[in-house]
Amino acid sequence: MSAMTAWQDVERAEPEFAGRVRALFDAHRHKTIATVRADGAPRISGIEATFEAGELWFGSMANARKGADLRRDPRFGLHSATVDPIEGAEARWPGEAKISGRAVPAPPHPDHGGSDRFRADITQVVHTHLNPEATLLVVEWWTPDGGLRRAERE
Repeated sequence: MSAMTAWQDVERAEPEFAGRVRALFDAHRHKTIATVRADGAPRISGIEATFEAGELWFGSMANARKGADLRRDPRFGLHSATVDPIEGAEARWPGEAKISGRAVPAPPHPDHGGSDRFRADITQVVHTHLNPEATLLVVEWWTPDGGLRRAERE
């Protein structure tokens, strides 16, 4: 079994990239998470996530379906808030970020009333954005084994 990859590992490997991704996640309180339902179908849910002490954490209210999904099948995809681009000559779009991996259950937090709490074992981090001229879509992704890669397309 491979070692867990914490958020601090991404920050150490690619600090500038990790800073851009974290800024997108920190810009808005609510994110979206995809989990795997018992029948194998995806489940999309709203969620809050935080970066604390070098780890990415998220939770679920007690008895919520997404927590049950993660306890049964720990795979997840977490997506930053999506915002509309500003159009026109000054076209701007902050982009979007995604983190995927496995949710590792943590002991219940005394201040969270029995809710589920998970830390992320990260398998991939993605930042999708526009190039400075706003003429190309840029996709950058980092994996523990492959490092940082980049693709551009029109």
